[in-house]
Amino acid sequence: MAQSIYITSTEGLSGKSTIVLGVIDALTRSIPRVGVFRSIARSTSERDYVLEMLLDHVGVDLDYDECVGVTYDEVRHDPDAALSKIVERFKAVEAKCDAVVIVGSDFTDVGSTSELGYNARIAANLGAPVLVVLNGRADQGDRLGMSVARTPEQLGQLMSLALTDISYQRAELFAVITNRADPTRLREINAAVHAVVADAPAADSTREAPVGVWSIPEDVLLVAPAVRDIMLRLDGRLLRGDEELMTREVLDVVVAGMSLNNILPRLTDGAIVIVPADRTEVLLGLLLANSSGTFPSISGIILNGPFPLPPAVQELMAGLDSSLPIVQTDLDTYDTAVRVMGTRGRLAAGSQRRFDTALALFEQNVDTEEFTRALGLAHSAVVTPLMFEYQLLEKARTARKRIVLPEGTDDRVLKAAATVLTRGIADLTILGEEAEVRGRALELGIDLGAA
Repeated sequence: MAQSIYITSTEGLSGKSTIVLGVIDALTRSIPRVGVFRSIARSTSERDYVLEMLLDHVGVDLDYDECVGVTYDEVRHDPDAALSKIVERFKAVEAKCDAVVIVGSDFTDVGSTSELGYNARIAANLGAPVLVVLNGRADQGDRLGMSVARTPEQLGQLMSLALTDISYQRAELFAVITNRADPTRLREINAAVHAVVADAPAADSTREAPVGVWSIPEDVLLVAPAVRDIMLRLDGRLLRGDEELMTREVLDVVVAGMSLNNILPRLTDGAIVIVPADRTEVLLGLLLANSSGTFPSISGIILNGPFPLPPAVQELMAGLDSSLPIVQTDLDTYDTAVRVMGTRGRLAAGSQRRFDTALALFEQNVDTEEFTRALGLAHSAVVTPLMFEYQLLEKARTARKRIVLPEGTDDRVLKAAATVLTRGIADLTILGEEAEVRGRALELGIDLGAA
């Protein structure tokens, strides 16, 4: 029987997928076949992007369809029948793996009175210990898309409430990770949560290992939407620009409702600029500013309003040969701004920078050796290609050598360099014209600041 772990959150928008990715990454260092199982998916008509990303990462021969338990509709129709189906489908995946990471629901079903309780019930029936993800931030209802850091006391209270559901369903609490935590109060948060779980009775009296408690700080990169996310939210279309740059994170929003000389000082790295489609002089000015190298590198431009660009302007844009994504939508400025501000970021395989950042944060803040040891996983005598890769990375980190990369104009080299730097594998020197190399890195949305 495979060793399993059930990862669930206490509410939505906790960044649970970041934790799931980190857990899978930790397990695949020592175990050949790590599987993924999604207990409750949103629907069968639309594929779950989190599950697709995770299956792509683990490299186990599992089909998407066999890794999904049930949908919210099935749970609402008959919770008991849905639970039986989840157990049956999980057992089929478990038989093919040495360990299975079970991903709980996303708290998108507003009709559920205790979604955490149902997740705990599933975990108990699957015989899987529970890793609870607490959200270190709380949404501000009066400010669209904004949130504030929760205090250690608030997170302790949140964990206390979660324990009620978990203990009622007789599920075993394995660990608690506070995600998106206030980076200045990590120790206090861990102490407050630990005080709560230390007093809770264990569902399994034979368990010797204490409940693990960790915190991962908030990183704006992981919650920022990508340009493509915003385009989909606007029902927009890509007018022109490099497809690869659609995965770049949007870190700020600028509404170009003023003259160009007042817009330029407000530009910031990673900002997306909303421009009325009939303000062609602003559009062209922004393209020139982004290409000049003297202004911050923006992530994209949104042209809003049902106004077609004049042929002469399109011809001029073609001559500028800018790779900056330009998204067009028929919405007015207010509706465009509201939708952009309300767009949530998501961890997706398409963004290597986001992917690397998530793994690095988990590695730096969670004791992965203690984690796998407490889960009862022994190191395998079999060495898979993925395990061999991790062994090489660990040796590289220990040696901490400097590598010189001669092809500083190759996007593949720059992306690989960003991964090496983000995950602390080696120090790098990149050969090339510095302004050109760093400019292209900004366009790609990758961080080469340490090179």
